[in-house]
Amino acid sequence: MATNWDQPVQGTRLSFEVWHPNCWAIEATDRVGGGILAHAVYTAPTAETESASVNGLFTAFGQTTEEVEALLTEIDDSSLAGDVLELQERFGRRQSSSLPGNVAREFFLEYDPQKMICPTLLEHGFVHSAPVRIENGREHWQVCFAGDRERIETAIESICEDGNADVSVETVTSTPTGESERKRRMDALTSTQREVFELARKRGYYQWPRGVSTRELASEFDISKTTLLDHLRKAESKLLDPDDLGGEG
Repeated sequence: MATNWDQPVQGTRLSFEVWHPNCWAIEATDRVGGGILAHAVYTAPTAETESASVNGLFTAFGQTTEEVEALLTEIDDSSLAGDVLELQERFGRRQSSSLPGNVAREFFLEYDPQKMICPTLLEHGFVHSAPVRIENGREHWQVCFAGDRERIETAIESICEDGNADVSVETVTSTPTGESERKRRMDALTSTQREVFELARKRGYYQWPRGVSTRELASEFDISKTTLLDHLRKAESKLLDPDDLGGEG
């Protein structure tokens, strides 16, 4: 895709296609039909370890009940995530850009966020602005990038290197006026959440391997590791989930 990266603007929207290793959603949709929408991220109730897992809310969709059931079975059998917890089943949906297919089932799934690409995107300034769609072994992202457009290409190259990922940019749209999406989400954080998140980024918490542990970060703030994780996960939830900006905390 030929793109002019040299136009400096405040805030840019992009859509891109991503592949990265060790992702249960990519592997499942590569093996069977149907697709997945990734919605919200929540802190797992037992998130007290260095490799704390999180709960995600997802929708599996497809053209037939059999296709969706095969996809849910594939996800449930994955060694990269926990058990599928279904919430409800919906039939007869009209096909739309947000939810293709005729059958949809919502489910919770617990997984290790460090095996996903979200932390790497955040580390390099990208905040997603819509549910992530996963089909045919690829993730489809809509994101906002706050900063000069000329920095986007370098940031994407860093994502590819740090996440061992393959990123293909589909569209780039400049938003030269108004408040950027990333700034709006950062403003939704409490002062403590912002301080914890920014220090975590600065110390390399979202890099792989991590440059700092949660115990070390907690020591810098003189708080417990559990409290540190609570602040950090709430910040991540607000930054990763467009619907959580008005939530608690």
